[in-house]
Amino acid sequence: MSYRLGIDTGGTFTDAVLLDDSDQVVSTAKCLTTRMDLQQGIADALLALPQDKLAEVELVSLSSTLTTNSAVEGKGAPIGVLLIGYDSRQVKISGLEELLGTHSLALIQGGHDAEGKALAELDEEALCARVTAWQSRVSAFAVSASFSVRNPAHEQRAAALIRELTAKPVTCGHELAASLGAPRRAMTAALNARMIAYVAELILAVRKLLTLHRINAPLMIVKGDGSLIAADSAILQPITTVLSGPAASVTGAMHLSGRRNLIVADMGGTTTDIAVVRDGQPSLAFDGARVGDWRPMVEAIKLYSIGLGGDSEISFDPGQGFAIGPRRVVPMSLLLSQHPELHAALRRQLSSPAGSSHNRFAMRLHQSEALLSQLTEDEHAALERLNDGPLEMLRVVEQERWLARALARLERRGLIIFSGFTPTDAAHVLGISHHWDTEAARMSAIIWARRMRRQYGVGRWADGDAVSPSQDVYGRVVKMIASKLIEAGLHDADIEGRHNHLASSLTSLILSGDSGSTISSTTFTLHFSPTAPIVAVGGPAASYYPAVGDALGTEVVLPAHGEVANAVGTVLGQVVQRVHVTVLQPVNGCFRVFLPDGPQDFTTLDAAYARARDSAAHRAETLALQAGASSVNIRFEVDENRVDHDIDGSVFFEARVTAIGSGSPRHQA
Repeated sequence: MSYRLGIDTGGTFTDAVLLDDSDQVVSTAKCLTTRMDLQQGIADALLALPQDKLAEVELVSLSSTLTTNSAVEGKGAPIGVLLIGYDSRQVKISGLEELLGTHSLALIQGGHDAEGKALAELDEEALCARVTAWQSRVSAFAVSASFSVRNPAHEQRAAALIRELTAKPVTCGHELAASLGAPRRAMTAALNARMIAYVAELILAVRKLLTLHRINAPLMIVKGDGSLIAADSAILQPITTVLSGPAASVTGAMHLSGRRNLIVADMGGTTTDIAVVRDGQPSLAFDGARVGDWRPMVEAIKLYSIGLGGDSEISFDPGQGFAIGPRRVVPMSLLLSQHPELHAALRRQLSSPAGSSHNRFAMRLHQSEALLSQLTEDEHAALERLNDGPLEMLRVVEQERWLARALARLERRGLIIFSGFTPTDAAHVLGISHHWDTEAARMSAIIWARRMRRQYGVGRWADGDAVSPSQDVYGRVVKMIASKLIEAGLHDADIEGRHNHLASSLTSLILSGDSGSTISSTTFTLHFSPTAPIVAVGGPAASYYPAVGDALGTEVVLPAHGEVANAVGTVLGQVVQRVHVTVLQPVNGCFRVFLPDGPQDFTTLDAAYARARDSAAHRAETLALQAGASSVNIRFEVDENRVDHDIDGSVFFEARVTAIGSGSPRHQA
């Protein structure tokens, strides 16, 4: 008997599973993710599996929500972005200033036009000067040139210069996206560069452990479209693993539930990810998957990913009293289960006036050498203090203001994390969840409710009452999930952007017992997903989705092993690589094919198509083999843009030729 090992590293839990030759789950493990040292959490999960069976593993596959969470939370390693041929308006449209700040951006002369002709020479002197100035404070570089998908020469030259000057990774926009839209392509390249250090750290941790357990098997990673890619390839293009965890959960949910038509809802610690599956096939978003506030040009399963999870911070919101997410914090019930010595501090907070530092403890999160090199003396000193364990922010604010300011800056940089009152804590208070320290959850609920009442005038809970505020939080989470499911339905229908309040209105109409609806039931009846069940997976799913199903009047399935669906889905995918080639008719009788070494012109469309297919097929096969396929099958898709003209008949304008290389992953020989 041989086995496949699936590992999923999430923001809160690390899961591991063993599947046998018949795709049956043999063993599972769920352990806490150790963000300061990812290797420890993975090691704990592997040790919880049958050790004799690990020796028979022939394939290891990995998924992670780390890249997705970093995009949703706005965290990432420091990078330098070189924009070639851009103007200030395009930079503003791209959202890069919001994502990175102006200090990480540089405009360089150069770029091409829509036909692949150079607009100006690449300013190599300015590019080299900027790279030299940045190299000590960034972890990677991103390069995006105007119309690089039509002619990548300037991006290729810039990458070569950067590699000559530094040993840092370089991401080029044309390597990630084949579509026009320079601002979004630049943002995609930037997100990719920010994630390289995170994914490299994760892969290194897994490889060390595989060696320790004498597992000599290929290591794959799940891409956002649910397919697999070799770890070495994923290090250079981690943006392809955005939504890796959710994509794996979709595959796992289909397998574990046995359903072919379903709505997958994967609820983790940081995000909730929703996908629609029809006839066993999830929809793909070829123009970019939505991740929090970003829509990178990544081919991925069409997901609706939002910052709502078991570890979401519950904070004041002037519009609705309190808001849940998108920022992740450590639940108080989890923190005190790991550090029971903090019970005394929490009891002291119960007897002190409510403030913003209550329920707040600071902990180290992870290492980032590039970020560490930029820290001030105070920030280094603050990190040193955290080596001894969590710091109570209430005492820090009262006694060491410099330390409080340094910790706040470190949190914004993503190097530390705070604790707080969360939906997970509310579930513990209500007896729905029993994983961690219920007494800590109870005290934190009382402290949070007191602060909401006294500082913001929110709530009418009695002092000392933990249950009522927890019930309100639980009800808010259920309603938010229901609303997000409805939003995901609108997103699936590509109409989510047309009516800002449509989802809210539909939620009010659909939710059972909603007194706010003034429309009579005799007017019309609304049903959410009457023919396909919600298959809910992920750690917190069992706590919330039965109530969500009741509210929506929809069937909810909680499959066996659903809490580790991500890890199950990691080993069920195929290797798939897509290569797109654009064919354009710029003038009558001239058919231009845009290739990696520049555009080529042909006098007939058949000749242009033949060249496009040949180039795309060769690259797709090469990429699939590099990605770990044992053998490659090539198929083609052609998307044409033609117009029927009364005089000229059918007139060809443009086409996209896609070669799809696919195959099973190579197993251990």
